[in-house]
Amino acid sequence: MHLDQQYYVYILASKLGGTVYVGVTNNLVERISLHREGLGRRFTAKYGVKRLVYYEVHDEIEQAIKREKQIKRWRRAWKARLIEEKNPNWDDLFPGLV
Repeated sequence: MHLDQQYYVYILASKLGGTVYVGVTNNLVERISLHREGLGRRFTAKYGVKRLVYYEVHDEIEQAIKREKQIKRWRRAWKARLIEEKNPNWDDLFPGLV
């Protein structure tokens, strides 16, 4: 295992208050780029879910997967609250990564 590897749990949205998608990856820039190009999940392409509105960093893949599954089970309002704690306007965070 890579000692300095990081894993990301992320939330994409179609727009402010729109459809959301929760995912996990070890390369956030590459993964979000695929979503933005319509090459991510069919769900994200179908609903135009391309705006990176939230992400968090984990050192262990198991920890990241557990967190992703936890967030996926949450009610929509809880996901919105998580996003809005750090990103109240659901701004696209992707440009700040590249």
